[in-house]
This record gives sequence, structure tokens and C-alpha cells, in this order.
Amino acid sequence: MKKILVVEDDPNINELLQLHLKDEGYAVEVADHGGKGFERAQKGEFDLLILDVMLPEMNGIQICQRLRALEIFTPILMLTAKSEEIDKVMGLESGADDYLTKPFKIREFLARVKAILRRQELQLLALKKEKTLISQGLLEIDVEKRKVQFDQKRVELTPKEFDLLYLMAKNPGRSYSRGELLELIWGYDFSGYEHTVNAHINRLRSKIESDPNNPSYILTTWGVGYRFNDEL
Repeated sequence: MKKILVVEDDPNINELLQLHLKDEGYAVEVADHGGKGFERAQKGEFDLLILDVMLPEMNGIQICQRLRALEIFTPILMLTAKSEEIDKVMGLESGADDYLTKPFKIREFLARVKAILRRQELQLLALKKEKTLISQGLLEIDVEKRKVQFDQKRVELTPKEFDLLYLMAKNPGRSYSRGELLELIWGYDFSGYEHTVNAHINRLRSKIESDPNNPSYILTTWGVGYRFNDEL
């Protein structure tokens, strides 16, 4: 049985989500403020975290950032009443897997939950079939541990930075458009958010390239997007 933690300070929404998730067969725990939610997320073995962005004590984005810094990669679905683009970008770049703006329909909410859990299962199956260590030049990627080293030194990457690097490194030479990367990494099409991909690529280059202005690993395919160098 999949186990889900809901961190939401609105008691009505909390009760509603809990009711529908249990009806779908999930085991559900709830927390009504950020501090308690962060504590439970650290200690519990959850398959999914559902975080409201606006929470007392610690907001959802802060919880997400701290969990990722602790290398806790449980999938996260963000809920918020905000709809501005900057809030969506902050949520996604903090390491969230999906983002749903209130008010939302329960059917859509449950569909997002199922999609995230299904994607997680597929990723785990794929990891079992693929090689778990990729080594190119000074760069080494340990897929199972989600650990990256450059010149034998640990490189701290956000979850999405790691996912982008791994996707391209396991398919060297293949060029990906920004739209493809959005869909493959975030799970569905974020049309209009191509600049988020650019920001992630720039940060990756700053961490794994000896000279980010003249990259050796993540190359630009002009007129298309990006590719991992297959001629190292």
C-alpha cells in the first residue's frame, strides 16, 4: 500500500484530501503546519509528499529544499493558491515533482497523484535495467546513490539538475529540445517555461565544467537545444 503524507493547514482541505486518498486505497498521514510536516517527512517512509506552499512555521518550498539537501528524494506534489509564474518556477526549481494551483478538482488532483507514483515506479524499474555508473572524463555519475563527482570531488546537485544530467549522459550525442527536457524531467509539458531549462543547464555547467563558457560535457545544439558530448 502506498503511503502519502499531506501537509496542509486548512482543516477542510486536509480532511477532503485525506478522505479521497483513502478511498483510492492509499495510507495517509497528515500534518497541519510546516515544522511538523518536515519532521514527519524526515522520519517516515513515504511514497509521496503533498505540500501546501503557504504553511505556518516553514513553507512548502522551504520543506522541499531542506529535504532535498538531506538527499531525501521522495516525490513531492506542491499545492498553492498562488498562480503567478514565479511561484511555479520556485516550486519546480526547489525540487518538487509537480505543481497544482488551488482551487482544483479532486479528479485532477487524484490523476496527478497517480501519475507521480506511476512515474516513480517506472523510474525504479528503469534503474534496475540500466547501468548504475556512468564515467566520462573527469565526470562520474553514480545513478543508484544519485551521486556525482567531478575530478574526484563530490558535486552537490538539486534533484532536477541530477535528472537532467543523467538523462543526457545516458544518451550521449542525442540532442534534446527545451520542450522535450521539460516534458521528460518534469513529467508533462510546461509550455512557456523553457527558460527554466536554460537556468538548470547553466547551473549544471557551473558545477561540472572546468570552463562553463566553453563546456566539454553539456553542449549546445544550435537551433535545437542541448546534448551530452559523445566524443569525450
